[in-house]
Amino acid sequence: MSETAAPATELASQYIAQVTGDLDANLKEQERIDAEIASLQEQLAALQHDHGVLVSMQQALGITQGRGGSAAESKSAVVPAPRRKKAAAAGGKQKARKAASAPAKKAVRKSAAKTANTPKAADLTLVELIRRHLAEQKEPRSAAEISTALGGAHPDRDISPKVVRVTLEGLVAKSGAERSKQGRSVFYSAPAQKDSAAPEAKDQTEPTDG
Repeated sequence: MSETAAPATELASQYIAQVTGDLDANLKEQERIDAEIASLQEQLAALQHDHGVLVSMQQALGITQGRGGSAAESKSAVVPAPRRKKAAAAGGKQKARKAASAPAKKAVRKSAAKTANTPKAADLTLVELIRRHLAEQKEPRSAAEISTALGGAHPDRDISPKVVRVTLEGLVAKSGAERSKQGRSVFYSAPAQKDSAAPEAKDQTEPTDG
């Protein structure tokens, strides 16, 4: 019995020594790899820092980026500080542009509102247009002449001679215009208000002379 127990204890001690040695070797390998990883990380950080400095210098000098720069940027996980500053500056410029464009937009809206409130010739009725045209004329005009003149001044409106003639007759009936004939032709003119007011002024001044 003692002879069989001795080899068993020796075999167990051999296994224990082998496992202990493997554990020590494993720990030492882990420590070596950790040291290499730390060294590589330091090298990577230094390269990333140098890359950021070079990129900022490149941008300051206005040099276009080469083909090799895109691969380095894709592998780099850390964005260089100068780019962040540039992005912040770009955002500030965009905010400044928006702030500067806001008053301009308000001014355009105000001007558009003013123009919308002001009366246009297109908003005037045909009666008002004919009255203004007759007041500007020094001689009587026919319905065809008035229609042609208004059609040229307002091409966006459909002004026909027949409608102008009917409107003129309505103004004559309401003393808004005067009608005269020269042969077979009919002419229209603005009412002579000044002529009617002149005799009244003369009548008022006659007693003072005496």
